[in-house]
Amino acid sequence: MLHVLLGIADGDALLAHPVVGASWEGFIVENLLAGAPEDTTVYFYRTAGGAELDLLLVFANRERWAVEVKRSLRPRPERGFCAACNDLKPDRRHVVYPGAERYPLGDGVEAVPLASLAADVLLHKSRRRRGRI
Repeated sequence: MLHVLLGIADGDALLAHPVVGASWEGFIVENLLAGAPEDTTVYFYRTAGGAELDLLLVFANRERWAVEVKRSLRPRPERGFCAACNDLKPDRRHVVYPGAERYPLGDGVEAVPLASLAADVLLHKSRRRRGRI
């Protein structure tokens, strides 16, 4: 809908448009929330000091996943993400990016493609249904 309203006709036009980052972030958040268990609580986190998470998933078992969204094929967590993780101490720390492979970024942060993280969220949902979590 956003792309139509902005007159963005195709992928090339989207990549050239200043809304590409926000569009990518919205797409990621939408997809992760669609697969999350119904009792998952979600947050956006930002402090006056600059700590920020694009998404914090808190599952019913109190497990917390921090998610940063990057459009770059060479993602790096920003200082605000690291500060937010220091504040909140999430169980998992992810930087979602448009690449195809998972790999560690250091300090417990993992670069992860959307499909891979969405599968993890669905697995969390599936385990919950079977009573494992």
